Amino acid sequence: MTANHGMMEVERWGRFELDLEGPKEGNPFNNIELKAVFSYENRSIQVDGFYDGEGQYKVRFMPDKLGEWNFTTICNHDTLNKKQGSFTCIAPRENNHGPVRADSQAHFAYADGTPFYPFGTTAYVWNHQGEELERKTLETLKNAPFNKIRMCVFPKHYDYNLHEPADFPFVGSKAEGFDFSQFNPNFFAKLEKQIDELNELGIEADLILFHPYDRWGFSDLGTEGDDRYLKYVVARLGSFRNIWWSLANEYDLMNEYLKTKKMADWDRFFQIIQEKDPYQHLSSIHNWHNPEIHYRNNNHWYDHNKPWVSHASIQHHDNYFVPEWRETYRKPIINDECRYEGNINHGWGNIMAQKMVQLFWEGVCRGGYVTHGETYMHPEGIIWWSHGGELHGDSPERIAFLRRIMEDGPAKRLTPIYYGWDVAAGKMGEEYILAYFGDSRPSFKILPLPEGKRYKVELIDTWEMKIIPLEGTYTNESKIKLPGKPYIALRITETE
Repeated sequence: MTANHGMMEVERWGRFELDLEGPKEGNPFNNIELKAVFSYENRSIQVDGFYDGEGQYKVRFMPDKLGEWNFTTICNHDTLNKKQGSFTCIAPRENNHGPVRADSQAHFAYADGTPFYPFGTTAYVWNHQGEELERKTLETLKNAPFNKIRMCVFPKHYDYNLHEPADFPFVGSKAEGFDFSQFNPNFFAKLEKQIDELNELGIEADLILFHPYDRWGFSDLGTEGDDRYLKYVVARLGSFRNIWWSLANEYDLMNEYLKTKKMADWDRFFQIIQEKDPYQHLSSIHNWHNPEIHYRNNNHWYDHNKPWVSHASIQHHDNYFVPEWRETYRKPIINDECRYEGNINHGWGNIMAQKMVQLFWEGVCRGGYVTHGETYMHPEGIIWWSHGGELHGDSPERIAFLRRIMEDGPAKRLTPIYYGWDVAAGKMGEEYILAYFGDSRPSFKILPLPEGKRYKVELIDTWEMKIIPLEGTYTNESKIKLPGKPYIALRITETE
């Protein structure tokens, strides 16, 4: 929404936008400092504005309280200083639950308290592919089970990613060089439109701010350039309620191989975001090495215990460690990269759909969450993991099946259960248990259920997507017959 004067209405967790005209001489990205203070009763919030090119300046704000808000601008240029106005924050629309927050140590919820279960996917540079393919990606997402997508600000140079993008975040070109002190407003306007389109689909944009796969110089903007870029991105995008900040994809490659970043830089980046983002969106950082390699090299993961990290975004092929990570970090765990369904030459990108689904079930039943990816060869080189487009695999509909089970079930917060199960999680008091046997195929199980309670049991064929209620009720040490096939789960619910 846009307001230049007078009263207007903005929904709670919507976006108020103030448009102003000001100087365009020199380099306003560097020379003009614009802020605004938004006031509600005895509360004040300061927000950075930004230059949008052609003498246009903007300040954006996401209100979180119903009622009247007032604002005053603060600027080092008289034409933009002490501009005042107000607006009314009204009740949110039905599908607006606010930004997602970490909740109950290991889980997530929207700002209004509605539980959020991240069932994400990865399409790193779908937003750099041109109008036709980007439209196709959004159409695919409209009918897919995913409510989070990992995506990059910068374009990507890597296998299967060798063409030039249509546009860049900075003024300039690869041939002539880029001016890292001047941003390209057209690029960011398009990115904003894409993030809003994701929001309309109920999808969180897990926005990757840096990555090592680069041939344009964006992995090394210099200290001033890095800091300026982060502040600009937060000023432009912080008011979008579906934003998550991912500091980097595979940050350790930038430390160890490119030598463009040090561990202290990531601390500084987190602190800039924490200082500049008045809404404190979720913030994470993503590794490349697994822990075993790190320990051998005496080079550990980024410390997710640091206060500015909201959740652990991890790359690891084995969800066995999810309970350990939960205990270590006391924060939500998302295995954002656990290998991809597909058939490319790289080992991380050629697992079967059954394995992808298995990783999702194991992640959930160990008390964490998992992100999907797909890497099937394509005659036109369009691979979902990077370019978006269309999904070709068999895992998405089965991931949708699991998501429905999670969202419809009585247990909204699962905790790992360690005694006598293969992989299982339950609700406090164990009135609800979800057990999963993966690629094992037992013909029966002796259920170690709590004494003095009775349970109904449903057999779930996670591949065929069938739920079969079993007759009778079960209690401690009950023997239950199983079909002796892989990918079977049990849903166990306490009954009277």
